[in-house]
Amino acid sequence: MKIKSIDSIVRRAVKALEPYSTARDEYQGEIGIFLDANESPFNNGYNRYPDPHQRELKARISELKGVSAENIFLGNGSDEAIDLVFRVFCEPRIDNVVAIAPSYGMYKVAAAMNDVELREVQLGDDFSLPTDALLAATDENTKAIFLCSPNNPTGNSFPRAEMLRLIEEFEGIVVVDEAYIDFAEVESLKVEIAEHKNLVVLQTLSKAWAMAGLRVGLALADKRIVELMSQMKYPYNINIATQQIALQLLSYPIDEDLAEIKSQRQEIAEAMAAMSFVEHIYPSDANFLLVKVKDADALYNHLIQDKIIVRNRNRVKGCEGCLRISIGLHNENLKLIESLKRYEE
Repeated sequence: MKIKSIDSIVRRAVKALEPYSTARDEYQGEIGIFLDANESPFNNGYNRYPDPHQRELKARISELKGVSAENIFLGNGSDEAIDLVFRVFCEPRIDNVVAIAPSYGMYKVAAAMNDVELREVQLGDDFSLPTDALLAATDENTKAIFLCSPNNPTGNSFPRAEMLRLIEEFEGIVVVDEAYIDFAEVESLKVEIAEHKNLVVLQTLSKAWAMAGLRVGLALADKRIVELMSQMKYPYNINIATQQIALQLLSYPIDEDLAEIKSQRQEIAEAMAAMSFVEHIYPSDANFLLVKVKDADALYNHLIQDKIIVRNRNRVKGCEGCLRISIGLHNENLKLIESLKRYEE
């Protein structure tokens, strides 16, 4: 990493910030008389504020991910972690970030909300990673590069060596969004956190762990980055119910579910490959397929009429003519194939 320290690229206002603290930050016990937070004393299971540090949930995630709890930030979805990268490192109207395109739309939204310029670099042929172009798009005010691997909506993973080159050569934060890593055969970059202090790996419990409704996102990073993000977050960003339910659901294995999704992904790809209106099915390391068809809008509307909702990516640069299709349950996928066959007739 070329930067001297994480603090050398942190916003001035963040360096001067005195974080909000609670008495719970100082008290470590579970049993006590809590007269500090103006809560209701009548216990209904939710009358107390949640642990602002999510200690128990982090301990469990630490076991599962093989990452120390001090290197884990938990957010209200990965979107909170994305937003905090901007708020911690980017001076509004001065700094900029670089991101690949097409990719997850929240990078652009978070940049706009924080009044930070987003410089998009188009992926290469077959959605290859344009490493040289990404580095060339940076300047002295570029604070972060955003990658998504496996990428949304393209579904492909990027070569590890190319991502590591960006991490090693760029003088700022490199965010690698691994929301779909559990569906891929490639290894997560989380093992690189200790060696590369400017690396932030985003993961989520929404996809493979089936907790989209709970909104739990992870940022795995150097201890100092986790400290800075924790100082900037709202104190009680993960509520009691979410922490309790997530802990419970993390006790159930997901290997069979992952295997089923991968198997169904292959079956859908094989079925669609034989259809005359399908022009290309892109390789996927995620729980969806990006499919190029002859008339994406017409097919999308046909599926809507059959009450099958997919994502129309036809108007996204680089994804013209494409639909993104999530992998559902076996019976749902059968109905999808049946609908596609009727469309072909």
